[in-house]
Amino acid sequence: MSGKDMELGLKDVELNEVEQEKAPMNAGGGGLSDTNGAVKVKLEEPPVKFTGLSKEQLLEVANTPGWVRARWALLILFWLGWLGMLAGAIAIIVQAPRCKPLPSTRWWQQGGLYRVAVEAFQDSDHDGKGDLAGVGERMEEIAALKVKAIMIGPIHHNIPNWINETRLTEIDRDFGTLEQLEKLMESARRKGIKVILDLTPNYRGQEEWFGINFNKSEGSQTLLQVPARLDEWRNLTRNFSDDQKPRTLIIGTASTNLHQVLQVLNNSDTDLLFSYYLGKAIGTPSANIIRQNVEKYIESCGKTWPSWAVGGYRLGHMASLVKEHLWGLVHVMLFTLPGTPFINYGDEIGLEDTPGLNKLPWMLWNSSANGGFTSKSSQQEAPDPNLTVEGQKSNKTSSLSLFKKLSLLKIKQRSLQFGEFQSVYSESGVFAYSRVWDQSERFLVVLNFGTVAETVALTASHLPAEAAVELSTSAERTEGTKVSLAEVRLAAGEGLVLKFSLMA
Repeated sequence: MSGKDMELGLKDVELNEVEQEKAPMNAGGGGLSDTNGAVKVKLEEPPVKFTGLSKEQLLEVANTPGWVRARWALLILFWLGWLGMLAGAIAIIVQAPRCKPLPSTRWWQQGGLYRVAVEAFQDSDHDGKGDLAGVGERMEEIAALKVKAIMIGPIHHNIPNWINETRLTEIDRDFGTLEQLEKLMESARRKGIKVILDLTPNYRGQEEWFGINFNKSEGSQTLLQVPARLDEWRNLTRNFSDDQKPRTLIIGTASTNLHQVLQVLNNSDTDLLFSYYLGKAIGTPSANIIRQNVEKYIESCGKTWPSWAVGGYRLGHMASLVKEHLWGLVHVMLFTLPGTPFINYGDEIGLEDTPGLNKLPWMLWNSSANGGFTSKSSQQEAPDPNLTVEGQKSNKTSSLSLFKKLSLLKIKQRSLQFGEFQSVYSESGVFAYSRVWDQSERFLVVLNFGTVAETVALTASHLPAEAAVELSTSAERTEGTKVSLAEVRLAAGEGLVLKFSLMA
């Protein structure tokens, strides 16, 4: 066979195989063969993938009437929806209750003021006497109390009952130097704490403002005219005050008689009056009498900012003047009444006066010898750790922890700063009042001055059916727990602060 014939034969074979593959498969017989035995494999074409319209195709249909109408319809729907939401937002704003403008307040209206007896606070030079440098060393602990200012002194030079040897601009060497005072003030400024100087002229004598005929040995009569001196100080605070260095005049009176307190208040152009009026009111176990005294004082103050204090420089510490079961309750009252609370150093830990000795006990910082007040050796025993600052820091139910919570609450809550005061209940030993400011969080304060547990029903038009526990002097309370105001159970001496929101 020639080469050409062989080539034609191979082509016939290839064509025959291709024809056999094209032949239909036999549906019967169980095999994959047709009538002549050829095998057929069915190949399926892959699905066509849709890639969308091209730019040219889109442009061809973009301006057709149908698409133009559709675009306009969608655009109109969008703007109608947007305008509807805008109208709804405006309606909500218009219909919402208007917020009262916040009153303008000074720094001394925004929190507590802390009184420091320099000689009993902290000894820095190991001579057994407190000093200005020692107060500066404890600025961290003072700042932790969240008070707005410290009142220090008196620290000026004074020979008892001798007016000619009293110099208000000269620091007594027992307390330190002007440089130490300036350093203390700078340390306080960095902590956001103001410094107030107590300028009681004759603080070492029997009469704070001197008296008549006390200088008879010189054959003269001398009297320091209180009103005239106050006018001078008032002029100083006005003329040397600005936003960076605000000057404030605070007048204090040891009187607890309401008539005398109001006389001082009405006859002196002062920023703030400090008095011990509340201490007298708390002395009675009758809640109704306490309510009457508090209401009368607030009403008599009028637009003048009130203040409250229990104990002080000469009267002694709160823990020595008030029954022990009322210590926490007094703090609750001080920080929740309208006005500024004055706190005596050590009251935050329940510091007590030394019986029969003096009303200026050493501050108890820790359980080391002398309570950490001084490193000078002495016969004073180490205090109970639970009565010290260090010992109470980690105890969530301690007097110190309660004080810090109240102090912070006073600073943060508008209702407690300048909200309206309204008595709600005063029977037996229980006194309750509310503090409300516009739409801010509202508070109901319930105080049981009695020595036994009480259950009371607190109802008023502005009160809800229940309120949440904000804080309590009782360790049994849990913050946030709901309390039914129709049945409020109070432990003896419990001070309870409840929180509620504006009712619809």
